[in-house]
Amino acid sequence: MPATTAPATWFVTGASRGIGFELVRQLLAQGDNVTATTRSTERLLAALAGAADSGRLLALTVDLTDQAQVENAENQATERFGRLDVVVNNAGYGYLAAVEETSAKDVRDMLDVQVIGVWNVLRAVLPVLREQRAGRVINISSILGLTTMPGWALYCAGKFALEGLSEALAAEVADFGIKVTVVEPGYFRTSFLTTDSPSLPVATSEHYPAVRAMVEDHLRLQGRQLGDPVKGAAAIIERAGLDGGPLRQLLGSEAHAYATAKVEALRANLDATAAYAATTDFPDA
Repeated sequence: MPATTAPATWFVTGASRGIGFELVRQLLAQGDNVTATTRSTERLLAALAGAADSGRLLALTVDLTDQAQVENAENQATERFGRLDVVVNNAGYGYLAAVEETSAKDVRDMLDVQVIGVWNVLRAVLPVLREQRAGRVINISSILGLTTMPGWALYCAGKFALEGLSEALAAEVADFGIKVTVVEPGYFRTSFLTTDSPSLPVATSEHYPAVRAMVEDHLRLQGRQLGDPVKGAAAIIERAGLDGGPLRQLLGSEAHAYATAKVEALRANLDATAAYAATTDFPDA
């Protein structure tokens, strides 16, 4: 974030729904400039109503899997606002199915958005941030980027990849004054689990009744999630303004509980294999 009192400039993907939309709404309300990319600028502008008329919003329809479209969006953003301060990679969607039920297209589509799309944005914005010697990248992962559950393998694959990308990126760009934050939300009361939001397989298998039950349980969870998207967006905005702090930002008490359980399980696994780990080393190493 700039050290002056001038408005910060944000670049937010996946901005028409969920936490992405709430981020845009709050940023405009506090006087910041926002380039918001989405698959539906009409939906975004309608939801924002009068807030979109301030001149501080640049709403763009962008296919994040198309590098040329992403670069064009970044060019428009810097031409309009003069700089970039915070880049938020938020675009994504859920997919609930057993591994065996996913098609090749399902896998490509998910990784195109969750991984390739983020990579395209990073390639477009990093030269700007590097030249400025300042800026922050916020990658919206999930608690399912740290742990897993049956039926979420494809979604987890994308988020686990994003976690690895973010860790490496943070080390690469630190000397340029660029900071990286990975946000790991739990279940938030957004449209993420509405029946028209998560993707489901075209055909299911009778061999995975537990996955079918999980899907039904998750769809019934809609409207009862613990996470408040207004508070979640505010926490991300606050974190973006801080110089220090850890790489990861967990959002939600259940996210913290899931992450703690994963760390404890990993520690138990390390302890159980400690005696055998060195047996594959050369003896003179």
